[in-house]
Amino acid sequence: MVWVALAGPATNIILALLAASAFHLLAFAPANAARWLADNLKNALVVNVVLAVFNMLPIPPLDGGRVAVGLLPNVLAYRFPGWSRTGMLILIGILIVLPLAGSQFGLNLDVISAILRTSTGFVIRLVLLLTGNA
Repeated sequence: MVWVALAGPATNIILALLAASAFHLLAFAPANAARWLADNLKNALVVNVVLAVFNMLPIPPLDGGRVAVGLLPNVLAYRFPGWSRTGMLILIGILIVLPLAGSQFGLNLDVISAILRTSTGFVIRLVLLLTGNA
């Protein structure tokens, strides 16, 4: 079950690696198309990394929740999938309700955004390093 759950994020990382590798082909593109191609490759890199990182959050409706169930000891793993019924509500609460409530009180409660920004930046730098673009 863990391998199946990892297939989606792994595909996103492979697509990000392909997009980053294609930056080396920009030298062969016509000058007027090179900028357009570079922008689209950058977007493909960022979108795929964000999808991979977001999907690996350990919340049950996401693939990260399935990976967590597969890695947890049996005593904890039996209780964790029960969250899948309410996992989507938890996700909506963390993504939408918590930041909105925080903004009403002048607090920054956008936890997921901070996690995604940090993790995504690290993975993008790693992908660029692996493809020789750093």
